[in-house]
Amino acid sequence: MTNEVVRPLSVESQPNPALQEWWERATYVLLPLLALGVFLGAWQLLSAAGKTGQIPGPVQVITDTLPLIVDPFFDRGANDKGLGWQLLSSLQRVALGYTLAAVVGVSVGILIGTVKPLRIAVDPIVQVLRTVPPLAWLPIALAALNQAEPGAIFVIFITAVWPIILNTAVGVMQTPQDYRNVASVLKLSRATYFFSILLPSAASYIFTGLRIAVGLAWLAIVAAEMLTGGVGIGFFIWDSYNSSRMSDIILAVVYVGLVGFALDRLVYYLGKVLVVSE
Repeated sequence: MTNEVVRPLSVESQPNPALQEWWERATYVLLPLLALGVFLGAWQLLSAAGKTGQIPGPVQVITDTLPLIVDPFFDRGANDKGLGWQLLSSLQRVALGYTLAAVVGVSVGILIGTVKPLRIAVDPIVQVLRTVPPLAWLPIALAALNQAEPGAIFVIFITAVWPIILNTAVGVMQTPQDYRNVASVLKLSRATYFFSILLPSAASYIFTGLRIAVGLAWLAIVAAEMLTGGVGIGFFIWDSYNSSRMSDIILAVVYVGLVGFALDRLVYYLGKVLVVSE
């Protein structure tokens, strides 16, 4: 039996840490691009073989919608506007409804999480109403407000407010008892306790609710605009369907997905910055 001497790797044979880190980061870009290329390639092949029905392939979609892509902010009056204006109109409605939902949801959630009798009284109502689909609220909103614009904003509000209420209430209830004991010993004022202890402790839960809510709000506005009409990405999709413009629908769906992803990331990173800073 021979004795084998294990020699250490030379400096040249050892992996370069900087290169290895660069490659790990690059995979987060290359792998999604590879998956996207496979998806588009399969879609194009199925479309060329006539297996996608009336849905055009990606090449035809780009060809048909090139004017919309090149000039997203054209304005020919009335509802004939580019996708840029359609998205901005929808985002304005979402901003109003979502902001209202955030203010009401956080306030009500803190009250429910702090006052036990109120939580017992309100919890069944919240649990029932949060399961109602967004579009079920639209006829009620239109009947109560008599206008399509406030009705769409109300649908956004009523859809987004429930996860904010529930997550905020849970966050408040999860505040450690030790924090409350310290506040009692130090005789902190209610305002100091709220801003220095309660709110930072529940911040991660609150932003989780806000992140869920922004996705639901974006889903709700697209559905609501299909029925209320006017300028907006939801109405654009419905109008394109009635005009048999399938390529326009596919492009609009892609834009909806990208904007929804951007909104989710925005709330996520905002919460990450604020919670860490606390």
